[in-house]
Amino acid sequence: MEEASALSNVKHAKCATFYANKAYRVDVESTFVRALPGFSIVGLADTAILESRERIKSALSSIDFHFPAQKITVNLSPSDLKKEGSHFDLVIALLIATQKERFTCKDFFIFGELGLDGRVKKSNAIFPIVLSLASQQKDLHVLVPNELLSKIAHIPGIHAFGVETLYDALLFFKEKRFEQDTSVTNDSFLCEHRMSIHGKEYFYETRFPLDFSDVLGQHRAKRALTIAAAGMHNFLMEGSPGCGKSMSIKRLRYILPPLSIEEILESNAYASLENEETALCALRPFRSPHHTSSRPSIFGGGSLQSKAGEVALAHNGILFFDEFPNFSKTVLESLREPLEDHRVLISRVNTKVSYVTKFLFAAAQNPCPCGNLLSRTHECRCSEAEIARYKNRISEPIMDRLDLYVQMSEEHSKENGLSSSEMFQQVLNAFKMQKERGQEELNGKLSEAETMRHCLLDDEAKAGLETARERLGLSARSLHKVLRVARTIADLAQARLIAKEHMVEALSFRKR
Repeated sequence: MEEASALSNVKHAKCATFYANKAYRVDVESTFVRALPGFSIVGLADTAILESRERIKSALSSIDFHFPAQKITVNLSPSDLKKEGSHFDLVIALLIATQKERFTCKDFFIFGELGLDGRVKKSNAIFPIVLSLASQQKDLHVLVPNELLSKIAHIPGIHAFGVETLYDALLFFKEKRFEQDTSVTNDSFLCEHRMSIHGKEYFYETRFPLDFSDVLGQHRAKRALTIAAAGMHNFLMEGSPGCGKSMSIKRLRYILPPLSIEEILESNAYASLENEETALCALRPFRSPHHTSSRPSIFGGGSLQSKAGEVALAHNGILFFDEFPNFSKTVLESLREPLEDHRVLISRVNTKVSYVTKFLFAAAQNPCPCGNLLSRTHECRCSEAEIARYKNRISEPIMDRLDLYVQMSEEHSKENGLSSSEMFQQVLNAFKMQKERGQEELNGKLSEAETMRHCLLDDEAKAGLETARERLGLSARSLHKVLRVARTIADLAQARLIAKEHMVEALSFRKR
């Protein structure tokens, strides 16, 4: 009878932890037993969770809870899964506070860090955990801090409820407020600009804080950047110092194609994992690591837990390498996998983590170490050996993975040329064509099979491509790159088939 009574005294609730790039459900159990008074948490909890005992005691005292003269044991199951994070505070405090109550909260996933005064605070781990759980389970019910409610409510297939304090959380379950229709669905931040294609919505911004109208002249470079943005193509810009390479690439972010809600949430989840606070908006990420950055900082790593690097944080956006040849050889050669397979695998003894890396890779470089090789006004001070050594830092396999090569001129035109608004309208029209064809991915990220299915050529274009393949000695990878770029150029021209002029322009952007 005593054993049955002990079982009936065990309270249950749900939380989750993030491990190896995935959220795992954690069953939280609590019980009071007759023994010397104490409070212990078991189940492979990290320091942040063990320290929560003092936060929980103080928060419970704010609602006039008196600890019984019994031992409180909290178990985090499964016990062989490492748990970390301060977001377990709220669920543990609720179980202790309601130990002798008859109601249950086991249908909810409960997250929140507690302040000493009982306030429920957010933590950076909550958003990516909830997003991962939503991809694994349908019709998810979560209780989160009010600060995160508007963000989490946008995750598809989720019922989100927010609380401000521990006392509010107690009333939420005691008064069964979850039975009322109070879950939040707020998409006001995305309502301004959206389009629907085949029943799926895509969101975009029309603000251009950095405008291409500031870039004087450089018409060919702007054309290349419009093509790169429309199809998310990787590219390299080469030119003398001060000709506008970095200036142009920094403006590219604002003319990139629209995003789906899933892509917006995914990018925010990666940023949250790295403790970065980002606004939930339709602006794609932009990452620009310095050329002295280490390989783990760019590709991810860590001895105990594999963390995301710059290539993962740039997912769905831009990864910009300025002074491209000055990056270390190991970093440059490690780019092959994320550029070709759109994925990076980090293997450690304890974990193996795979991150999706579908980003637009942009690189800028000088033509020689001193930068004056192409200059009409300054004399180059480099020897032929120094120039060869400088350019040979970028291997052929890396160059083969770049879709576009642009040599910037040193022109000093007073013409503004195209503005960001005009360039973005072209990108938007090309985006519509790609999605209306039924493409899941944009042209630059198509697989080989998808390339052959969507990149349809007319007879003249087929003949021109075959001639180019023979004369230029194009590899199979290079051939597919040319096809994808030509497809984007055709989309910008609103053409169903790739014509000869589209193919010729695509070939003109290959490095010779």
